[in-house]
Amino acid sequence: MTHPVSRTILLLDIERFSDRDDVEQAYLRRMLYDVTDRALETAGIDETLRTRADRGDSVMELIDANAPVTALLRALLTEVPVQLRAMNRMASRSAQMRLRGVVAGGYVAVDDLDGWVGSDLNHACRLLDAALLRAALRERPDDLALCVSDSVYQGVVRHDHPGVPAADFHQVTVGTKNGPLTAWLHGPVPAAGEDHRERGAGEAPGGSGDRPAPATPAAPGTTEDTRNRPAPGPVLDVNGGSVSFGGGYVAGDQHGVSGGRVTGDVVMGSKTDGDRS
Repeated sequence: MTHPVSRTILLLDIERFSDRDDVEQAYLRRMLYDVTDRALETAGIDETLRTRADRGDSVMELIDANAPVTALLRALLTEVPVQLRAMNRMASRSAQMRLRGVVAGGYVAVDDLDGWVGSDLNHACRLLDAALLRAALRERPDDLALCVSDSVYQGVVRHDHPGVPAADFHQVTVGTKNGPLTAWLHGPVPAAGEDHRERGAGEAPGGSGDRPAPATPAAPGTTEDTRNRPAPGPVLDVNGGSVSFGGGYVAGDQHGVSGGRVTGDVVMGSKTDGDRS
């Protein structure tokens, strides 16, 4: 096993890969390699600065720490969407490709079997497989959903380099079997992730989900404790005539008359001359 060394980690994964037949999967794998190679070439990262691992429906790249992360992010945000749009425009529906992507940083070692070992790499894989990132890709019209680790955001993205707008990234908390991970999602946070996210640089405060329901205003003479209580006693609805309480009358149409205890006769209908005496 080699000593762990600092690397930039790039992961790209094809959406719904297992839903395709063997011919379509082979085609999509070739397209994934082409998209990845062009993105890295655009970023000025040649083959001497990276090592690739094939994962079937995904590709993993370990990139030399001296390669510019800003150039990589810029290529992912600009070049890759253009490539995917052009490719999918000419492809049949079953051969179209949409990608989830993660950019992270950390220490990775390579063992004698060419296996990659490192907790930072494990965390990056957890982000790639997160339900929130999958939901983000499903809910947007673009063909790429990109997430970066907290270390990449703090070290690069938040400084708002040209082509890498910090305001477009939103902080999210991703639940994994190893515990919650903080990450930064490019673009809108999916509805499924609303309850698990924290507001980031590009998110406007005061969303409707943050506002409490408006309080019912208190009527004159009531207090906070009593204003929402139902009125005590029975409720009497009289659609015409008058109501007599203990020998007296309430004249005119009455709707929703409420009160406590009622004694005496209740007279329905119009009053007669005799009633006025």
